[in-house]
Amino acid sequence: MHVLHTHTSHPLALLACRYSSTATSPCHTFIVWAPGSTNPGALTYHLTVRPQHLVCTRKLQARGMLLTGGSMRAPEAIVPGASADTQNAFVGSTMVFAGSSLEEVHTIIESDLYYTSGVWDKEKLMILPYFPALPWPEN
Repeated sequence: MHVLHTHTSHPLALLACRYSSTATSPCHTFIVWAPGSTNPGALTYHLTVRPQHLVCTRKLQARGMLLTGGSMRAPEAIVPGASADTQNAFVGSTMVFAGSSLEEVHTIIESDLYYTSGVWDKEKLMILPYFPALPWPEN
């Protein structure tokens, strides 16, 4: 039987810790902001490596470590009739992780294809402990 420490109020994080290999360690919730690179050609490369990136993120989700994640786009992406270029105006990624430490999440992020290939701006990336003020909505 795994010992589950309740150092977070995020129910998905608590559930994830039950199945994590670090379930005997305190489980925390972390939010990641990974701004997109502004280098020329970054969007094209982003779209090229996206399928491989999603394979890895699905594995993290299956392990209970990645609770949610997705891309952030420019506000113009939701304007009716926006061009494909505008709809794909990648600003960055956000993710919510369950983990035992900041270092654990940092290691995961540093091994991500978007990090290693320069899709994300490594200098501006932030990983911070997250303490939700409202309960997670139930389905």
